[in-house]
Amino acid sequence: MQSLARHVYMEDHFPGVTLGAILLEDGLIQVDAPPSPEDVRTWRGALMTLGGGSYRLLVNLDAHPDRTLGARAMDCMVLAQEQTVAVFRSRPTTFKAQGDETGSDWEGIPGLNSIRWVFPELTFDQEMTIHWGEVTVRVEYHPGPSTGASWVILPELKIVFVGDVVLRNQPPFLANADIPAWLETLSVLGSVKYKGWQVVAGRGGVVEPEYIRSQAHFLKLAQTRISKFAQKKTSLDALDDMAKSLLGEFKVPQKSQAKYLRRLKHGIYQYFIHNFQPSDRMAVEE
Repeated sequence: MQSLARHVYMEDHFPGVTLGAILLEDGLIQVDAPPSPEDVRTWRGALMTLGGGSYRLLVNLDAHPDRTLGARAMDCMVLAQEQTVAVFRSRPTTFKAQGDETGSDWEGIPGLNSIRWVFPELTFDQEMTIHWGEVTVRVEYHPGPSTGASWVILPELKIVFVGDVVLRNQPPFLANADIPAWLETLSVLGSVKYKGWQVVAGRGGVVEPEYIRSQAHFLKLAQTRISKFAQKKTSLDALDDMAKSLLGEFKVPQKSQAKYLRRLKHGIYQYFIHNFQPSDRMAVEE
C-alpha cells in the first residue's frame, strides 16, 4: 500500500484495478474493490490496520466487473453514480463468466462464478460531497469511458482518483465509451485546474501529464479510424487489422499483448456497432 498523503493510500498490487483508501475521522472511504474474493480478504485485512472511525463506504468509479465484482465481499455501503444502477439492473442477479473475449483482467482470474452483484445503496447525479472529517471528499460524474464514470476528488490534498479516464501503458476499454465526452473529460483533467495534482488512474496508479495527452491522442486516432471505416462500409474483418495497428500505440510487454489485442478488437467492434449500426447492437459487457 502506497501513501499518497497523510491518511490517503493507493494499492496497485491486485489485478485489474488500482484501489484507494481515505482514512477520515468518522470512517474509511474505499475506492473500488479487487475482483476476487481472496484478494478482497487480503485488502480488507490491510485496511483493518489503518484504524479510523466506524463508518465504511465503498465508491465504485464505474460498473466494470474488474472494480465491482468484489463489492459484496467488502461488506459495506456502496456509492456510485446513478447511471451505474441501470447497468446493474440490466445484468443477471449472479455474475457468470463470459470467456476471455473482452480482454478484461477478471477473465484471467479462476473461480469468478456465482458471485451476486451488489447494487449501490447510495447514488448521486452530478456530484456529492462527503463530510466525514476535516478533509473534503467530493465524488463527481465525468462521462466518457463508460456509463456512470466518476472521480473521487480531495481538493485540499490535490489528489484525484479518475478510474478509466486515463490508463498507464495499456489500451482503454471502448465498448461502452462516449469518445467525444471522454475527450472533453480529458481536457478538464489536463487543464490548469489539476496542474500539480496527483492523478490516480484506475489501472496503473499515479500518472504524469503525458499520459493524459497520450490518452487523448489515442482516442482521437481511434475515433477517426472507426469513422472512416464506417464510411467505407467494408468487411468487419478489417476491424481486426485496425485493432492490431492501434495496439502499436502502446508499449506493452509480450505477455500482455494477446489480452490487450482482444480488448481492442472487442472494444472497437462494440463501439462501431453502438455508434454506427445501432440496430445491430450486441450486449457483451467488458
